[in-house]
Amino acid sequence: MYLGRTLPVFLFLAVTAAYAQDLKVDVLDFYGLRKVSESQVRKALGIREGDRMPPSKGDAEAKIDQIPGVVESHLEAVCCDNGQTILYVGIEERGAPHFDLREPPDGEAVLPDEIVGTYSRFLEAAQAASRRGSIGEDLTHGHPLMADAQARAIQEMFPALVDQNLDKVRAVLRASSDEAQRAMAAYVLVYATRKKDIVNDLQYGLKDADAGVRNNAARSLVALSVLAKLDPSSEINISPTWFIEMLNSLSWSDRNRALWALQTLTDSRDPLVLDQLRTRALDALIDMARWKTLSHALPAFILLGRVAGIPEQEIQAAWTRGDRDTVIAAAKKKAK
Repeated sequence: MYLGRTLPVFLFLAVTAAYAQDLKVDVLDFYGLRKVSESQVRKALGIREGDRMPPSKGDAEAKIDQIPGVVESHLEAVCCDNGQTILYVGIEERGAPHFDLREPPDGEAVLPDEIVGTYSRFLEAAQAASRRGSIGEDLTHGHPLMADAQARAIQEMFPALVDQNLDKVRAVLRASSDEAQRAMAAYVLVYATRKKDIVNDLQYGLKDADAGVRNNAARSLVALSVLAKLDPSSEINISPTWFIEMLNSLSWSDRNRALWALQTLTDSRDPLVLDQLRTRALDALIDMARWKTLSHALPAFILLGRVAGIPEQEIQAAWTRGDRDTVIAAAKKKAK
């Protein structure tokens, strides 16, 4: 079950700036709670559904971090599901699985001006397309191509640009001290013609210190996984390991991208991959399958069904009738 069409990257990144806006919390949801209770976190946070977003993200996280047993917290606003803004509160408790990130590099590599300029024009075209309601995106070529003709025309310039500057793009992703440059490199690198050769570079980007870099690297790998499924002769081999580890990230964005990728990477139901999910990320999947926003919970629910060995049609039937608990219970039983 692969996702051949997605939302363009700039839409996803834009929601993380929601704290600068006067937004209301329509949905408040959590992940990472084991020994710490939801009521403790709500009390420390001091807001509830219907209230405005915390005026200071850092101050709100600092209050939650004072709860005994909490190592670190992370707030992330996501907009919009049926016009609603969701505030996710992630908690890492003492002794819980931890997703390690790499220290920021300090190199001076930069992308060629032609790539930077083309990428900037693409973002402008994609934003204009969004305002027109044209947000479809096709991943079946192994890289994103928007349905909007103007944005797509600019994206179609990337393969030649990347092939001509491949070493520079790879060097920026791995070594540039500029996170905006690394994020741009993670987005455009997937347009390279020899896609099997860039998988390791993009997997390296999954542990970048910057969320935007991780997001773009994950999106690019999702596109590659779609092509790998459709065309086995492409010889694209993507390891699910880091995506599974990413399910334990404090960042909602990391978890969301990992879920997207793992839907495709578990289509074949490889027993080793499902066992790794079962042993490394079962609690995280259960958290996410219980999220109140259905479109966010569904990917984790599907993965839990596969972990439990439930046929795809039965997974979909359980979801349709709103029976999450049966699938969650089956996954827990399988783990034992």
